[in-house]
Order: sequence, then C-alpha cells, then structure tokens
Amino acid sequence: MKIYIDENVPYGKDFFESFGEIITFSGRNVTPEQVKDADILLVRSITKVDQTLLSLNENIKFVGTATIGTDHIDLDYLTKRNIAFSSAPGCNKISVGEYVLSALLVLAESKQFELINKTVAIVGAGNTGSAVYQCLTGLGVRCKLYDPPLQASGDSREFCNFSEVLQSDIISLHVPKTMKGPFKTFHLFDETVLQQLSPQQILVNACRGEVIDNQALLKLAREHKTPTLVLDVWENEPNIEKALLPFVALATPHIAGYSLDGRVRGTEMLYQALSKHLKNEAILNSTDFMVKAKISQTDIQSPLTSELLKSLVHLIYDVRRDDALFRSKVNQINGFDQMRKNYPERRELSTLSLNFTDPTHQNSQTINLNKIGFTVKNK
Repeated sequence: MKIYIDENVPYGKDFFESFGEIITFSGRNVTPEQVKDADILLVRSITKVDQTLLSLNENIKFVGTATIGTDHIDLDYLTKRNIAFSSAPGCNKISVGEYVLSALLVLAESKQFELINKTVAIVGAGNTGSAVYQCLTGLGVRCKLYDPPLQASGDSREFCNFSEVLQSDIISLHVPKTMKGPFKTFHLFDETVLQQLSPQQILVNACRGEVIDNQALLKLAREHKTPTLVLDVWENEPNIEKALLPFVALATPHIAGYSLDGRVRGTEMLYQALSKHLKNEAILNSTDFMVKAKISQTDIQSPLTSELLKSLVHLIYDVRRDDALFRSKVNQINGFDQMRKNYPERRELSTLSLNFTDPTHQNSQTINLNKIGFTVKNK
C-alpha cells in the first residue's frame, strides 16, 4: 500500500509506516502524475483534492486532511468515487485560541488598554470559535457569539445579531469558507461592511482569507479607515496582497493553528480514522512521539495579575515572533510557504505547569488559568 503524505504533516512517517510505503510531497505543488498510484492520500489545507488531482488515479481508497477545514476537498467527487474521507475537526482549535489571546495581549500593551474592559464578538461558534470564547472568558473578557447556522440548528447558546458584531470593540473571525447559500461567508466583510467599522476597533482574521475582501480592505486602509488589523489568513495565498502589510498591526502566514501540539493532534486523528477504515487496531498516540516542552514548569511566587498572565502567555507563545519572521521573509521566493514549512516549534499553554508556592496567589476575581489553558499545580 502506498501512502502519500504532505511533507508538513508532523510525525507522518511514525504514525503511518506500519500501513505501507510512505511517500512525502510538497502540498502546494503536487500534481496528478505524482499521486497516480496513491492508495492513501493525506494532505493539509493548501492541497486542492478534486477530480483534476485524482484524474490519473484509479485505485485510491482513502483521503484525509489533517485540518479542521474541508473547503479544499471536493467531497461530492470523493463520494461519487466511493473514496473514504476524514478530516481532523477541532485539532488546532486550542492553538488558534491561544494565537488570538497572544495577539490581543500584545495590542492591549501597545495601545494601553485593558482587555477585560473590551467586548469581543466571535464570528463562528464551532470548534475554533468556542475555543477562542473559552480562552478569552477565562481572562474575564465579555464575549458575544455570532453564528446563524448554529443558531438555526437549535444550538442552545445565546447568540447576537450582526449589528452587534459590528459595534463590538474587537471582532474575531472563525468561520469556514462558504461560497454560496444562505450562510455564505465569502467576502462576508466586504466594502460595505468594512466601511461600518472604525479605527477604534480591532479586526482579527484567523480562519480563511476570503472572508474579508482584501482589495476593499486595502482601499480603506489607504484612507486610514480600517480597524487595527490582525491577519493570519489572506486572499490568494501564497500570492497575497503585500501592499496590505504596512497597514496590518500583526501579520502572519496562516499559522494560527500551527502549534506542534495541534498539528500532531491532527495527524493522530487521521491515524485513528485510517485504522478504523482498514479495520486495524489504533495502538499509537501522540505521546509516543512528542517531546517534552523546552519550558515545562515555572514557580509563581506572587499574586496572579493581568500583567503576570501576559508574561506567562508570551513565555509560551508571543505572536510578535511570527510577525517579525513573516515580514522578513515574505518577499523571498516562496517566502509564505517556506515559513510554514520551516515553522519554529511552538507549544500550547497546557505544556506549562504553573506551581504556586502560595495557593492563595492563584485566586483572581476575573482570571481562570485552567480555562485559559494552563496546567496549574500547588506546592
């Protein structure tokens, strides 16, 4: 059995070598000729799996994507060919939540505001949006959820309307790319919507670049009429609109969900799905391969404050590192993809154990460290 795996799927060989021969490929540039003899195809979000890619392959049995999103997969085509499919829903939700938290803490410091005094509208309340909600409410931030499809499905949570989204201090986008239908998200933030936002607001996009009309955003940015921008995703990746970069406070190359923990979680979920498909026992898990975090514990000898929390979050992940790397590499040949391919190790907050020498010091009226994602211990 030949198993073709995107070279950026971590621990792919370790998880799947027992199933057959492993062949890795570049996800952005893979061709029909390359995968014509694949029995199993495992990709990430940059590979479009459709009739064109599989046109020369007559024997493929299983396609998997180690990502939450599936808009790069032609599911109807796979169904017609009776090709089994699996994704990794929720695998990187924690990573995205921590990306948003890190970014907002950076902006709170640079713009001298208290995050707890702001209202955040989370557009999209699925796995990722819910993780962002948990992370921010753990800090005591007031959050609103906007998700018409989930609301229509009978989800019991409280949802706001779109006008409330546009009036919020911070707007964080976490929706799939949907090109048509009553819940279309393509250019959800078009010029008309963007014109209703002000420079006093913050707009975060860590889902799909096409949710924001980048050309309309650039036009308004040149007129100094946009919110403070945090963009992890862009239209036409990797050939993004570089003219936008000077107007973006924090810019990164689609790596919000790129923690090592989240990416390996995606690999493990595909391993479990393929094992089930092949009727094999799934005997491996991520702990068999993951190394201990470089910073795994720290002693806390003072009361918990918002300033201490910011230091702890940025001890594990400071988005300014990725912003600086991106700006230095974006003009290099294949700079966008090269940074993703060679992304520096990043761990999640749960890999850091906080040891409070005085248990009363971890008490706070607003901050819930466990909810944010830390592992808390008392000496």
